[in-house]
Amino acid sequence: MCPELILWDWNGTLLDDVDLCVDALNRLLAGFGYPQRYDHERYRAIFGFPIEEYYVRAGFDFTKHSFAELAEKYMEDYVPASAACPLADGAIDALEAFKAAGLRQVILSASNLDTLRRQTDERGVTGYFDRLLGLGDIYAKSKVEVGLAYLKENGFDPARAVMIGDSVHDYEVAQALGVRCVLQSGGHQPPEKLRETGAPVVKGLREAAALILE
Repeated sequence: MCPELILWDWNGTLLDDVDLCVDALNRLLAGFGYPQRYDHERYRAIFGFPIEEYYVRAGFDFTKHSFAELAEKYMEDYVPASAACPLADGAIDALEAFKAAGLRQVILSASNLDTLRRQTDERGVTGYFDRLLGLGDIYAKSKVEVGLAYLKENGFDPARAVMIGDSVHDYEVAQALGVRCVLQSGGHQPPEKLRETGAPVVKGLREAAALILE
């Protein structure tokens, strides 16, 4: 059964920001005096949600610097630098395929809504989406709450929606929403970690679109 709605994750799924996140993590570690550094593979091995737990795995000591202080400094670095991040390989092809099939497309992101809108505008893709759902548009604690509110508001049957993401958290969000999930392995977490969810795992976004539309 072909879905009616695609719920897209943004960071690491449509936006290829993994290299930036590795660099930003290493700059944050250096800035607060930590000796350890991460390459792409080791970063993907420790990344995950909640972000506080990921910071602990990276080696930060919250008794020395609070998570709030670290997160604020990280975003001061990440947000302006993200302007240089490209769309993920195959992103336009997938967006076009779903558009041609008449599907509604929505971004469901944990990002600040203003940042999300700026990033989609910079890449000329805002027009593909029925809505941009970030954590700044309603008072919610997670993108689960934002997603549930959107589905209810628009009368979507969760059985006719699919979440596309790059992390175990995206699978958990999909489960909470009652929607199907397809994970692509080119983002923030490695394929072996994604496969532990039991969700279909594909190499990239072209493969995700082909699987969903088959």
